[in-house]
Amino acid sequence: MEPLLNDFPVITEISVVWGEMDALQHVNNVVYFRYFETARIDYFKHIALMEETQTSGIGPVLSETQCRYKIPITFPDTLLIGSRVVDIQTDRFTMEYQIVSKKIGKVTTTGSATIVMFNFVSGQKAALPDRLIQTVQQMEKKALG
Repeated sequence: MEPLLNDFPVITEISVVWGEMDALQHVNNVVYFRYFETARIDYFKHIALMEETQTSGIGPVLSETQCRYKIPITFPDTLLIGSRVVDIQTDRFTMEYQIVSKKIGKVTTTGSATIVMFNFVSGQKAALPDRLIQTVQQMEKKALG
């Protein structure tokens, strides 16, 4: 299963819980966005983004997100969620996600998100700090290595 996530520098493991299932006996569609959120925050930890937000007042805001459902996920299962940054612009970056089911050994879901940097003091968009850009580029380069 790991080869399915080779190009993703951060892999987050999540257990599917019974309460995430819907009446059709598969994980409810909205839960996938929580999985993506967990993977995104894990990626942010790897690049120390939240620490930067605490010191500078500039941090990430989710601008848009999307999900493509390929294969239903059911309980019980353990998921591996790969996350990576695929585009960096002055004030935003785009992440991609890929969910792999350990139970079936396949990619079940893909998604993406655009994250805009926001100055919480001034209430306006902000530029990505150079340190953040360099950290992301180094981490992504290692994954492609």
